[in-house]
Amino acid sequence: MGLLMKIFTWWDGATIGTALWSARNGVRVGEDAEGNVYSEAKKVDPWLGYKRRWVIYNGPNDASRVPPEWHGWLHHQVDGRPDESLPPQRIWEKPPVPNLTGSREAYRPAGALEAGGVRAPATGDYEAWVP
Repeated sequence: MGLLMKIFTWWDGATIGTALWSARNGVRVGEDAEGNVYSEAKKVDPWLGYKRRWVIYNGPNDASRVPPEWHGWLHHQVDGRPDESLPPQRIWEKPPVPNLTGSREAYRPAGALEAGGVRAPATGDYEAWVP
């Protein structure tokens, strides 16, 4: 089933066509801690005026899985590889977290149905508008 998934699906990593196109037209630049592979085109795009950059995800295609330093590289905010051109990570910086919406770890404020559904009582400071 793995080969058929690679041929026909795009939402769980790269298809075989994308991987072949990437190998033919791109140069592998690096890999992040999650195993996502980053590539850059061999030639400058005549319409854009710069080399295209892309990521092939190791798992589900979710842009929130790209770390901030590689996001900057993908969007041409950094010229060199992030590990070479950026300063080292500060001790107060937290590691990036993917988008948790729709998962069990998603934020649930007090009063949300998933968190028990008990809202705080009204304080009486609301006054309805009457036309």
